[in-house]
Amino acid sequence: MYLNLIIPENVRIILNTLKDNGYDAYVVGGCVRDAILGIEPKDWDITTSAKPDEIKECFKPYHIISVGEQHGTIGVVINKKVYEVTTYRIDGDYSDNRHPESITFTDNLELDLSRRDFTVNAMAYNEDRGLVDPFNGERDLKFMALRCVGEPDKRFTEDALRILRALRFASVYNFSIESNTAISIIRNKKLLSNISEERISSELNGIVCGKYVNFVLRRYKDIIAVFLPEIVSTFDFAQNTPHHNKTVWRHITASVSNIESDTLLRIVMLLHDIGKPLALRTDKKGIDHFKGHNHFGAVLAKTALQRLKYPTKFIEDAVTLIEYHDVRFSDNRKQIKHVINKIGEENFRRLLKVQNADILAQSKYMREAKLNNLDLAKNIFEEILQNNECYKIRDLKINGSDLIHLGITDGKTIGNILEILLDSVIDETIENDSVALKKKAFELYKEYDKII
Repeated sequence: MYLNLIIPENVRIILNTLKDNGYDAYVVGGCVRDAILGIEPKDWDITTSAKPDEIKECFKPYHIISVGEQHGTIGVVINKKVYEVTTYRIDGDYSDNRHPESITFTDNLELDLSRRDFTVNAMAYNEDRGLVDPFNGERDLKFMALRCVGEPDKRFTEDALRILRALRFASVYNFSIESNTAISIIRNKKLLSNISEERISSELNGIVCGKYVNFVLRRYKDIIAVFLPEIVSTFDFAQNTPHHNKTVWRHITASVSNIESDTLLRIVMLLHDIGKPLALRTDKKGIDHFKGHNHFGAVLAKTALQRLKYPTKFIEDAVTLIEYHDVRFSDNRKQIKHVINKIGEENFRRLLKVQNADILAQSKYMREAKLNNLDLAKNIFEEILQNNECYKIRDLKINGSDLIHLGITDGKTIGNILEILLDSVIDETIENDSVALKKKAFELYKEYDKII
């Protein structure tokens, strides 16, 4: 089928170079899919009848990257950008549900396309032949249907990560997963246990950042639970309180889609209420309360994110935001300063977004008042920053050197006294004045054994 795709000049150079040397070459996979959808491709992959050694010979004038040569892939650098050029190939058996034990090069493009995961990714294109689409991927794109190439069970057994890729495509592109493919995903979900945590977390990030994540999390929650079992107790967990009109899981999925598409913020929303089942207390009127669920949730989230091998800083920020997500803000300037001091300016900005998404996923009971209080807190926060008000130790008009000059030499003691002074300044029981602070510091030091 003829289809006119606009191919970037660098990619055109690669295609024409291979063609001029007597080889077939096509752009293939996701770039073709995105171009047909009207989305600018992030990467352009090329497939060719040329073998790796022949690819390297064709591109002698260019910088070559041969790291993936054993899999038939050569990186060609043109204008400082790397393009992957891969020989048509047939994959051998997959004993580990992830990698083929062997590969065989072939001259047949259709055989190469037949090994790919979904029909929408099994299309190739060049300007001479047009669109090569042996599995009706363009038709599936028209109906936004995600369908495996060939037998779904075989595709997922070969590479179980394709299960999460399907969910990511559904979340990002709003694909409807075709029924046989969906059934196979559910049937083969346990194969995800064979996939590395790093690959799982990478796909999870893509899933939660999709525009259509709410539906995917609700429809395929049992898939997510394979590697995130902490969410299972939330699935059918009712919340008998006027503040909520959804189960905990439905509230979670709604809150995820209520916040901007930022990986950290969306993971926080995914995990922010997983501690509720552990914190449930029901009063005599039958109203549920979840006091302390933020603490339980922070512990569970830390365990889960460490298991999935998220970066340390990511985990620290996520756990902090979950720990503080239930703080009730209003126009209490002192409280706001204390929280900024504890979590930092950047995380406080994130916390405001987290609380906004949380409120919007609750019932309408007191929603306007909650949002108004959040706006008050946001305005005060901005005023604190604009006015350079004291909320951290380095804002104090006294420092460690001053305390040393007062005769206080122990580092731990100095740190503790500065913390006490900061709390006093924030609580407005003492002015942020060097003379007053030195006097108070000396008094604290004399009473140190009694106050620490």
